[in-house]
Amino acid sequence: MEAKAGAQSSSVKSATRTLDIIEYVVAAGRPLVAQEISNALGIPVSSLSYLLSTLADRGYLQREGRRYTPGPGLERLQAKGGAFSLLERAAPLVRTLRIQLNETASFWVRHGWEIEPIATEMSEQALRYAVITGTRLPMHALASGKAVLAALSDEELDRYFAEVKLEKFTPNTIINEAKLRKQLAEFRQRGFAHIEEEYSLGINGIGRAVRINGEVVGALSVAIPKVRYDEVLEKRAEDLLARAASLLEED
Repeated sequence: MEAKAGAQSSSVKSATRTLDIIEYVVAAGRPLVAQEISNALGIPVSSLSYLLSTLADRGYLQREGRRYTPGPGLERLQAKGGAFSLLERAAPLVRTLRIQLNETASFWVRHGWEIEPIATEMSEQALRYAVITGTRLPMHALASGKAVLAALSDEELDRYFAEVKLEKFTPNTIINEAKLRKQLAEFRQRGFAHIEEEYSLGINGIGRAVRINGEVVGALSVAIPKVRYDEVLEKRAEDLLARAASLLEED
């Protein structure tokens, strides 16, 4: 219990320092070097460097040489009357999935009969799977794609099979129409899509479709190396995917 309380205290302290840095840089009204921020807020330079780097990477601060100023990311925190893009709404949820699971998490959108990752966060573990944003990939071999296919109407699914040639990527890729239809029916009932080394050997995946205003807009997914995949992790990933999807759908 003491160790857990210590970790929580450290997290709160880090969060407080992060907010202090943002407020101080904004209030200063001029570019500041790290040493000035350290002196003003009493934050050791060793700890401050990491926080400044993170804030700059996320766009909340802007670095010009050795000096820091408020970044364009701060504008995202202003109320925009519901005008947030799908990417802006999905990215924090993807990041949360990655933090909670420490596995690669992504949000994908549909383009015709292909699927494209627009937000991804890579696992920090040594053995991990990388997803490249902006690439369009076939639906039938990915957990995200199968989640979308399972959520389509029967009429749309008929069109899919009539128009798409199924390509084999690994020995596990399902390209038989009857077998794939049966699998998609199971995924529709379950609410989640699963793949076992169908696009990349050694990688399993779980996907959850996302509907906004009744329309299937894409899917959230996690990619997990097979050596770490077990029933406990699968259930936890499904629970977190369902929660993230519901939050995105509510927005």
